[in-house]
Amino acid sequence: QVQLVESGGGLVQPGGSLRLSCAASGFTFSSKVMRWYRQAPGKERELVAHIGSSGVFTNYADSVKGRFTISRDNAKNTVYLQMNSLKSEDTAVYYCNTRLNPVDYWGQGTQVTVSS
Repeated sequence: QVQLVESGGGLVQPGGSLRLSCAASGFTFSSKVMRWYRQAPGKERELVAHIGSSGVFTNYADSVKGRFTISRDNAKNTVYLQMNSLKSEDTAVYYCNTRLNPVDYWGQGTQVTVSS
């Protein structure tokens, strides 16, 4: 079955960095677009970044452009989110996602808290 397992979240000070990982299994990872979403308390889940199957194509939410970088290692079935210059408004639970039409699959999420 499809499994997505996120890791790497934690508490970081404003201006700091974190690298999230999402280990995938149960599907042909190298052929699927992968996405990172986040959900802050009281807010809707929002798309942060996505990456094409080969890793060449990437796209970002305006709020994270220039600070976050999505990447993938198809040999390791893993997608990453490098987050730099973190702000308090980046505080959220971050989720990994893929779509095997018509079903969306999600990981359990990893908490990122940006606070001094």
